Formats: sequence, C-alpha cells, structure tokens
Amino acid sequence: MERGILIGIAGGSGSGKTLVSRRIVEDLGSDRVIIIQQDSYYKDLSHLPLEERAKRNFDHPESIDTEMLIAQMNDLLHGRTIEQPIYDFAVHAHKPKPRCIGPHSIIVLEGILILDDPRLREMMDIKVYVDTDSDIRLLRRLCRDVRERGRSVDSVLEQYEKSVRPMHLQFVEPTKRYADIIIPEGGHNLVAIDLLKTKIRALLNERK
Repeated sequence: MERGILIGIAGGSGSGKTLVSRRIVEDLGSDRVIIIQQDSYYKDLSHLPLEERAKRNFDHPESIDTEMLIAQMNDLLHGRTIEQPIYDFAVHAHKPKPRCIGPHSIIVLEGILILDDPRLREMMDIKVYVDTDSDIRLLRRLCRDVRERGRSVDSVLEQYEKSVRPMHLQFVEPTKRYADIIIPEGGHNLVAIDLLKTKIRALLNERK
C-alpha cells in the first residue's frame, strides 16, 4: 500500500482548527479522510490523585505523549490500524477501551502543539497554522469547556491566565514559522480552504 498523506493543522486553542478539518472531510469524503486530534494523546494521569491531575499544565509540550503520537501516525501512514487512546477530560485519564482506526489515505492531525516536534513536522506533507485573534479564541474556548467539558467559567478563565496564554506565546505561536499555509480566521476563510483542498488533490494525483 502506498504511503498516506499527513496534513498537520496547528493553531491556538479555539482558533478554528476543527472547522478547517471538517471542511476537508466534507470535500474529500470521510471514507478517505480521518481526523486525529492531538488531545487524545494527553498523558494518562490515573496514577495521581484527582485534585493533583487538574493542576497539571495541559498546554505544555510535556503534557503530550509525543512518542505514542509519532508511532501511531507512522502506522496510519503505512496502512496499519491503530488503537488510539480516548482521553477523558473530566478525570484526566485514558478510558479503558481505545478507538480502532485505519487505514485511510489522508490523515488530518490537528492540535495546538503538533508543529512543535521536528520529528512530527518531518512526517507531514502539508503544515497549516490557523491564525485567529486571541479574544475570539478565548470566547470559543470558554464556550467549549463549559458546555462540553463540565468546567466552570472561573476555572476556564483562571487556566487561560495562568497557563493557556503564556504557553501559547512560548510554544504555539512560534510554530507558525514552520507552516506551509497560514489561514486567518480558520474554517470561515473559504478562499484559503479552497487553496488547501487544491493542494491536497494535487498530492493525491501525484500518488496515483
């Protein structure tokens, strides 16, 4: 089986990475494309007391099991199936049963830190950075964490001030320089999305 195509979509929390990914799937079809979220590869903290888990900095590169992520992306790219961990944000631990994925010809990997590790960047055929204003990102994160992850408004704002914003400036924003394509305002930038789709189709034609 020919090697698959890996598209990395980075950007700050709440920048619109997921919408960009969904636009790609809508156009190319879910039978060919799989979306992998870096959030699934947070390190399992089940060995720690629950109150200690919540104190961890989840916006630092060390919070991600990068070795597992790289190994599983390599498997998917070479036509093998993987057992992807499912991360439970309520308890900061992996769920007992993993998710069986693969194979797919196009893998879209999205996450705030996916362009930080040079080994992962080297595997990517296209590197994308979604660039969105910080106030919009904060509002989106606030709505998501309260609605989907059972967080309080105060806890979200405290985390943003103490870790999300400083880690974004230190680790996420600098990776913009590695991107092949920078998309302002994420999935709402239809011109940039169309250019990205055109490049993906060109890569697919080259592989035929």
